[in-house]
Amino acid sequence: MTSRQLNALKSVMWDYNITTEEVEMLVYGKARQAGHYTLETLFIKMASALPWFTILDIFGAEKVKELLTDDVIRRIWPESVQKKYRYVRERLQEALPDTE
Repeated sequence: MTSRQLNALKSVMWDYNITTEEVEMLVYGKARQAGHYTLETLFIKMASALPWFTILDIFGAEKVKELLTDDVIRRIWPESVQKKYRYVRERLQEALPDTE
């Protein structure tokens, strides 16, 4: 990860004693959890706290598209941010159609 990406993760994890290395392992699929966070719950926390383009930079468009389920979007706070992520999901679905 770049220093910019690591700084973004630090800014989100300030309230827990979880290292950026643990979070990085979770983001890259090399761990199932970082502290009490799963990839889904980490994504929800990040979506509530970081700009969407930072999340795209950390996860990549394909992974963001995969993570942006209805259930995940409903759990993002506040509601105004949910609306933004519904829009992001629609744009990603257009730009990255399923290949099935």
